[in-house]
Amino acid sequence: MKSERQLIDEVRLREASLEDAQREHAHGELGDADFAAITERENAALVLVRAQLSTFALAPPSTGSSPRRRQRSRLVVALVCFALAAGVLVWANLGLRQAGQSASGGLNLSQTQKVQQLVIEGEADVAAGNDVAALAAYQQILALEPTNVAALTEAGWLDFTAGSASKNATVVAHGVSDLHQAVTLAPRSPAPRLYYAIVAASTPGNQALAKKEFVAFLALQPSKAQLLIAAPFLHNLGLAA
Repeated sequence: MKSERQLIDEVRLREASLEDAQREHAHGELGDADFAAITERENAALVLVRAQLSTFALAPPSTGSSPRRRQRSRLVVALVCFALAAGVLVWANLGLRQAGQSASGGLNLSQTQKVQQLVIEGEADVAAGNDVAALAAYQQILALEPTNVAALTEAGWLDFTAGSASKNATVVAHGVSDLHQAVTLAPRSPAPRLYYAIVAASTPGNQALAKKEFVAFLALQPSKAQLLIAAPFLHNLGLAA
């Protein structure tokens, strides 16, 4: 197993790779397909590295930790790793639209360019762990394009995690509503379905819904990176990828 120092160094290298890709994509030096492939690869790797690194930070001070506390720690680790990686994966798997096109068909060229710029900003903020700025970017996208599935998914997840952390039921409900709308608008897309399923699996009393959503997710031929994120939840629910 790698040492803590090696894992930290790997995180920095992969974050630098993401920053380079974002900069090159913003300047037109990297195409959409290559950018999506790089970000998916690096973020999938970061999920594993950060999960390994978290074992150092969350190592129990004694052997007397209760099973409930250990279970809660594993859930926190899974949610944090998912939040760090899934943001870019949503955009990569839903696909970046070409200039002049939109999911709703209602944007003109200048509006579409604004959406694409906000996409880049939101991706960068997610990669940097700046959830507040990322949420602001996705909310601006929704102001321009209310049926943008990727923005609904991202905003829903960010609201859910923020509301859960602050125990704000209203914010949590708003996040769940956005995620449900994203699934309704794009029932054949694995990315929003994955978010929605993990939210269900992470809240008490919704295990049956979580299992149903994960079964639907698996039927949509998700990517290897998405399956990697889903793996611990699938295991807990007794589902095979």
